[in-house]
Amino acid sequence: MIPNKLYHYRAIVVNVYDGDTINVNIDLGLSTWINDEKIRLARINAPELKGKEREKGLKSRDFLRDLLLNKKVIIQTIKDRKEKYGRYLAEIWIEDKGKYINVNDLLVEKKLAKYQKY
Repeated sequence: MIPNKLYHYRAIVVNVYDGDTINVNIDLGLSTWINDEKIRLARINAPELKGKEREKGLKSRDFLRDLLLNKKVIIQTIKDRKEKYGRYLAEIWIEDKGKYINVNDLLVEKKLAKYQKY
């Protein structure tokens, strides 16, 4: 990715829908917030909550919920890029002991999602 096509925002996770979709309140600065914005984690695909993937989907969602719900994160959005359902695509970062961890990659490392191009 080209750095000048990315935007970084502080945000608070207010809902975890599944293993690759969250809702956040985004701090735009200067006391301006966007509330309850739906974000699709870029580059990955987690199992669905319905059908034959349900058990794996619940496991992925619950891991992400435990990790992020009501926590401060950094979202790194791809400039003006939404996917087919209108959600912004983003990398999600959390701070842990002074280091930032990419949540998208963490889900793949834990075998709770797979890398996918879309």
